[in-house]
Amino acid sequence: MLKAGHTQTLTVTRVSEYGLYLADEEGAEVLLPNRYTSLADKAGDRKEVFVYHDSEDRLVATTETPLLRAGEAGFLKVVDKTPHGAFLDWGLYGKDLFLPNRNQQGGVFTGHSYVVYLYEDDITGRCVATQRLKSFINNDTITVKPREEVPLLVASESPIGYRVIVRNRHWGMLYRNQLFRPVAVGDRLTGFVSRITEDNRIDVSLQRQGYAQVKDSADVLRRMLRDNGGSLPLGDRSAPEEIAARTAMSKKAFKRALGMLLKSGEAEATDEGIKLTDR
Repeated sequence: MLKAGHTQTLTVTRVSEYGLYLADEEGAEVLLPNRYTSLADKAGDRKEVFVYHDSEDRLVATTETPLLRAGEAGFLKVVDKTPHGAFLDWGLYGKDLFLPNRNQQGGVFTGHSYVVYLYEDDITGRCVATQRLKSFINNDTITVKPREEVPLLVASESPIGYRVIVRNRHWGMLYRNQLFRPVAVGDRLTGFVSRITEDNRIDVSLQRQGYAQVKDSADVLRRMLRDNGGSLPLGDRSAPEEIAARTAMSKKAFKRALGMLLKSGEAEATDEGIKLTDR
């Protein structure tokens, strides 16, 4: 079934002066304009395309990759405003994403970016953006588990850290005192679920937990040593701020990673810091 807002693999059924007609398994067709075709295309070919409505409300396909698909949250820039709403750049040629006035919170300004969620309108089937996330992002039924790797979108900042959208479905918290690298609203990150509380709050971290975290940190430290000519001016006595600035790790994580490299004989401590051995 052809659905706006989704990437689908379709079959070329015929060639026209306007482009290629692609069909799904039920025979429903959509046009892939000439802009996205080549002379080598022929009937029977399979094409991965994104389907959406054009300015005349017709379903159309593109080989471009949008910044956002149906069921996803993202950080998009307002490129135009009308009395009925705003238009967002979602990465498609000649077509912006509509953010109706009813879906806005507090108003929006041209040139500014906002966290939005993309959904299919029940009546028109068109792709629509909303800043009103409550209906789509919630923790009523948790679908992630502790230590699971998850995609994150940084949605807002608070004194204790950053509120993040976890896997386009849940709210999570990334605490400031566990961050050792810059983070900003709109960033897409890979994180790990560190805790799920009894009242369904989700805490996340940018580092794995336990042995997996130590191994990952050791891999990062090894790579940094290699990239820096085999040595770094860091050690057990280095200040936490210096370690964080150079490695984006806490001092505790750094010491554990260094301990793994020292134990394996891959690195050694010197008066100047640490360096890789010949192993």
